[in-house]
Amino acid sequence: MKKIISLVVVLSMLLAPAAFAGSPWASEKTYGEKTVGKLEFGLTNTLLGLSKAVTVPMAYSNEGKNVWAGVGQGLIEAVVDTVGGAVHLVTFPFPVDVPLPGNGVDLSGGTAKK
Repeated sequence: MKKIISLVVVLSMLLAPAAFAGSPWASEKTYGEKTVGKLEFGLTNTLLGLSKAVTVPMAYSNEGKNVWAGVGQGLIEAVVDTVGGAVHLVTFPFPVDVPLPGNGVDLSGGTAKK
């Protein structure tokens, strides 16, 4: 049983990076660019993460999907993006990526990614 649990843990650690794409700031070249990018990313997601509670259900409605499923997904994404943004904000001096699902709050004006 311990071997199976160990195998599951190792496989989940290997597959976790494939689950989420890297944060946008992670592709910067210098330390300064990465820390400033991480600070901006963290601030944006901390302050605007709760907006997902509104934007995700609206996107579901526009796409003809179940709005109540969008409400649930929006609440989950709002909490994850807000908390994840706070983690980025607090740890910005260390350019270690903690990727957020869907790369957090998108201010580019594009459509929702679902």
